Amino acid sequence: MAVATKPIAPFVPRSTARSESPIGRALGLKSMDVPALIHAATAGLSWSAFKRFLEAAGLTQQEVAHYLDVPERTVARRREAGAFDRRESEQLLRLAEIWEAALELFDGDAERTRSWLTSKRRLNFGGAKAIDYAKNEFGAREVRALIGRLEDGTIS
Repeated sequence: MAVATKPIAPFVPRSTARSESPIGRALGLKSMDVPALIHAATAGLSWSAFKRFLEAAGLTQQEVAHYLDVPERTVARRREAGAFDRRESEQLLRLAEIWEAALELFDGDAERTRSWLTSKRRLNFGGAKAIDYAKNEFGAREVRALIGRLEDGTIS
């Protein structure tokens, strides 16, 4: 008697699997899979992750504090405490995601990426800087969508 077999999913090597995200790369996180990123945001990103992002992105502490919508004194307190709170960590992860996507768009050129994120965009974002437009999730979606369109060669 023949046994019916079900087709199985093809093997996808880990190197091509999309379970990992580049978001944590600029923050120096050891694991970049989604559950690890959720845990990092919930637990609060460390001060060293923040410093690593500043170095990778070439942004100033003041620029990132402005993006996080926190006073510089709060950033100083986070340095003393050694970690950011959940809201700030989520925002920093969102900024890191946008940074990594834009860095890929500009073929790893950090200077062009930084310039694109911090320059006013007349045609997109109503004249705002991409980094400022992405301060909330709705704006961040638009920035990510624009990066995707630019990668695909779609002018908008």
